[in-house]
Order: sequence, then structure tokens, then C-alpha cells
Amino acid sequence: MSVKESKPVVHADRYAVVGNPVAHSKSPYIHAQFALQTGERVEYDRLLAPLDGFVQHVQAFHAAGGRGLNVTVPFKLEAHALAHKLSPRAAAAGAVNTLRFDADGIFGDNTDGFGLVRDIEVNLGVALEGARVLLLGAGGAARGVVLPMLERRPREITIVNRTAPKAHALIEQFAGAAGEFGCILSGGGPQDVDPKPYDVIVNATAGSLDAALPECDERAFGTGTLAYDMMYGAQPTVFMRHAQALGARAADGLGMLVEQAAESFFVWRGVRPEGAPVLAALRAQLAAQAA
Repeated sequence: MSVKESKPVVHADRYAVVGNPVAHSKSPYIHAQFALQTGERVEYDRLLAPLDGFVQHVQAFHAAGGRGLNVTVPFKLEAHALAHKLSPRAAAAGAVNTLRFDADGIFGDNTDGFGLVRDIEVNLGVALEGARVLLLGAGGAARGVVLPMLERRPREITIVNRTAPKAHALIEQFAGAAGEFGCILSGGGPQDVDPKPYDVIVNATAGSLDAALPECDERAFGTGTLAYDMMYGAQPTVFMRHAQALGARAADGLGMLVEQAAESFFVWRGVRPEGAPVLAALRAQLAAQAA
């Protein structure tokens, strides 16, 4: 009687999203779909870290065999400081949302801006090359997307913030890159919004979380304007409703979430999943919640 050979057990590589809070995160669903789609053996969890215990939690996850992490609020600056090596876009953003544990240390990347650009250009079909772009907000969310947008060679980007010095600091930080890509980079306070329709308006403020509108001249919105809110929910955000009332096309940040996750998956696995089917499934889930 022959003895049946047992197949070696192939364990899945462990990844997770770390944040506080983190229970609401859709990342485990998204990455499970990417793993099914690509055939990659990936196990993906949520990791709740205490506000004063981010580094210890990351180190423990790594020591237990973890291969990489997505980093969400409020730890993106700490992740930046923890990384031994940064991608150019993470260095420019000053924040990290993707950690990869390599043999030679911790690699930090920022895929948020890539996710925004890909959602606008691929999923929504709006080209940024040669476009007039208005970026509302000058915090971490805005800083993370300026370089990826500049790389698409828009004609101009105007950065506007309620406190103008923060906008001026961003403009100064990216002035060199803007010159390299032939883009006019300007802005300041709300009074610096051009009272003519922009091609793309990106709301990078957190205002929609509190149903608050960023201060912005209504003439900036036109029928040919894509008004993009980085926030998303089961219902259109207050910014989206405001933009639609002014005749603009509105979009939320769900596609950005999916596409930045796809880029993180690529950073970890070297395989790029398709975001569109996962985005469609999440849209259906949100619609069911809203019904």
C-alpha cells in the first residue's frame, strides 16, 4: 500500500490596516477581493492601535510575521517617521499610508494621491493634463495629492485654504515640481479662487464629516466641472449636493479608497489588481445601506 504524499501547507502572507478607530474600515473587504482576483495568498485584518502605542503595535505585527500595513488616521505621520526608506511621493507628502517590511528594513509609501488621480482619470474619465484644478484645503490630505496631480501635467493648480499661510506653505513646497511639470501653482485664502469655472475641484477638507462646506466662490463651479469630495458615505456629501445644485458633476472619494488600496497591493505583491469591479461592489453595498 502506497503512502499518500501530503502536500506542504502554504500559509497566506499577513497584512492589515492599522488605525484608531479602525472597525469601520472597508480595507479588509477590498483586499480580500483583490486576493481572489489575483490568486495571491493574502490574509488581511484590522489592527486597532492605542493612540500612544502605534510603534509597538507595528513592531509586534512585524515580529509575528506580518508583511505590510495600510496606515490610517491618526498614524500617517508616525508611520512616516518609522520608515527606514521612503518613496518620493511619501517624502513629498510628509505622510505614509503603506508600510512594507523588507529584509533591509521598513519601506514607507503614500498611495493616496495615486488613488485620487487614477479614480479621476480612469474611473471618471476626466483628464488632468492641461486642466485647471482647484484644491480646497492644505492639510495632510491635500499635501498627499499635490505631487501625483502635478505629474499629470495640469495647466494650473490653485490651492486654497481658510488660513492662507498653510496654502502658501504648500505652494512653496511644490514650486520646484510645478516648474518641472510646466504647471502654474498659486493660491492662498478663499479670496484667491478664480471666479470662473474650473475643470476639476477637489475638496481635501474634512468639512463633509461635519456637513460643513469649504468657503469657495460659487462661480468656480460650472457645467463642465468635476467636483470631487475625498469623503464618501451612503448619501452624497454636502459638498457634492452643493456642486450639483450649481450644475457641476459630483463624485465622492470611494473610488480613491479602492484605487489607493490597489496601489498598496501592488507595492506589497508586485501585482496590480483591477479596482473597477471592487468599486462597483462597494457602490452596491452603499446603495443597499441608503435604501
